[in-house]
Amino acid sequence: MEAELLYVTKPSDSQLEGIKNFVRKEYKNQGFAESDTGEVDINLIEDASLKSGFILRLGAKEYDWSEQGRIAQLTNRINDVVTKTGQNLSSQNIVSILRASIEEFELEAKTREIGTVTFVGDGIVTVEGINHSCYGEIVIFDCGVKGMVQDVRRDEIGIILFGRDTEIFEGSHVVRTGKMAGTPVGDAFLGRIIDALGSPIDGAGEIEADGYRPIENPAPGIVDRLSVAVPMETGILSIDSMFPIGRGQRELIIGDRQTGKTSIAMDTILNQKGKDVICIYVAIGQKASTVAKLVNTLKKHDALQYTIIVAATAADPAPLQYIAPYAGTALAEYFMYQGKDVLIIYDDLSKHAVAYRAISLLLERSPGREAYPGDVFYLHSRLLERSSRLTPEAGGGSITALPIIETQAGDVSAYIPTNVISITDGQIYLESELFNAGQRPAVNVGLSVSRVGGAAQTKAMKKAAGSVRIDLAQYREMEVFTQFSSDLDDNTKKQLAHGRALMELLKQPLGNPFSMAQQVITLVAANAHIFSDVPIPKIRQFRIDLLKYMSEEHIEIIGELEASKDLTDETRSAIVKACEEFKARS
Repeated sequence: MEAELLYVTKPSDSQLEGIKNFVRKEYKNQGFAESDTGEVDINLIEDASLKSGFILRLGAKEYDWSEQGRIAQLTNRINDVVTKTGQNLSSQNIVSILRASIEEFELEAKTREIGTVTFVGDGIVTVEGINHSCYGEIVIFDCGVKGMVQDVRRDEIGIILFGRDTEIFEGSHVVRTGKMAGTPVGDAFLGRIIDALGSPIDGAGEIEADGYRPIENPAPGIVDRLSVAVPMETGILSIDSMFPIGRGQRELIIGDRQTGKTSIAMDTILNQKGKDVICIYVAIGQKASTVAKLVNTLKKHDALQYTIIVAATAADPAPLQYIAPYAGTALAEYFMYQGKDVLIIYDDLSKHAVAYRAISLLLERSPGREAYPGDVFYLHSRLLERSSRLTPEAGGGSITALPIIETQAGDVSAYIPTNVISITDGQIYLESELFNAGQRPAVNVGLSVSRVGGAAQTKAMKKAAGSVRIDLAQYREMEVFTQFSSDLDDNTKKQLAHGRALMELLKQPLGNPFSMAQQVITLVAANAHIFSDVPIPKIRQFRIDLLKYMSEEHIEIIGELEASKDLTDETRSAIVKACEEFKARS
């Protein structure tokens, strides 16, 4: 039998004999035969860092009877009280906790389950000894770095690191905490930039947390969900009119690199100003300069005050990129269960899947299609299913998810895109050819779809946008056939002019979301062919001037649309009449 004793003052012979008797007793309790518990070999190691007392290690167990261990226990106790109460403790409260701990002090060794590192490299550590640890549990290495149990095998544990592995070596010790991976949450996180562990990285000081939530949480059940019926307006005409998004929906934004995916997400955040919606932007594997640019955009439009940015940049290890979207969702759930509406953007899940693939391959899991592990579908399904709209009894809030997927050469049939398409409630497909042709946002009307449909639209928008998709489809089909013909009848020319005007109206500059009333007025005017005979280069300026005229001269029409959310025949006629008056003036 072998044991290890770390001490400050070397034990006397009688003390050493007492420790040996304790070791024999423990081995006997673990099921060893009487004949096996005779000879005890104790390896004595002097360690001045313990201050006083000693630590005894028997296999995977550690009995901590040191000053350092007592201080750690008191620190953990204070942290637990802070977590439960959600308040910062005063010096008086801390003193009372210390007094209670001294009164309850017992001369007994505290046992901890410890393991030994057998392999370390690339942010992955293999450990023997902590056999009772479970998936998702946090462990701490003797250098202070934290990790999470990711792989539980028959004779060893695979751990992913949340820090650098430069101070972890073969033979290093690791201790179980008994706590599952989680993140601090609270209202104070609004307007802040944090990492995947919930620590601030914006240089604006510490964040006062109101609680602590596990990053992995079961999705709300079927009984706790409501159907999607309240609009989540993006302010982008082409989306709100044809592919409406509702609160609690998961709408995928998919397209090649540099086609405007993040721009759509950012415009949606800007459009939530004053609508009591909390926005969370999760940057996965993005460049730090890109994240900084987005922060500046949000600050410029006063949108950072209702936004939280969770950043796991390209410089961060794969484990942090892996847990970032789950940490962001835990923050979103904190607000959702308070009855608030949350918009969360995952930018992007392609890089998230790549980070998980890297972790899985390093953990020696069997690779499948495109070298991804077999559970890569579950990776995203358990994340996106947490987005929902709750019943009032369950909390009444909602999480609307806008996951982003990057395709290669427009291939939506690749492994990860098809997986996420099957999980979400629709997709907005951005096409490189449209983008290069100057159509911004470059939404492909044919491949994009919202499976919620008109349920997520106001009555006014539903009535105004009724025939837009059909008109655009007819225009594209007619344009192909008429490019070879020069002799066209008046009806065909009218349809082509209407289609060209619609395509031009769907172009929208960055950071310029439209209100619901502005979108309805634009669509009603377009359907009344107000824009059809305006020269194409002048249409966008004509619309700007028209909307300005409506807000100054016909504010009652905008007030009626905003109040009733409906488009009556009288309101439609008033809009058309006002547009014709403006056109006659200009």
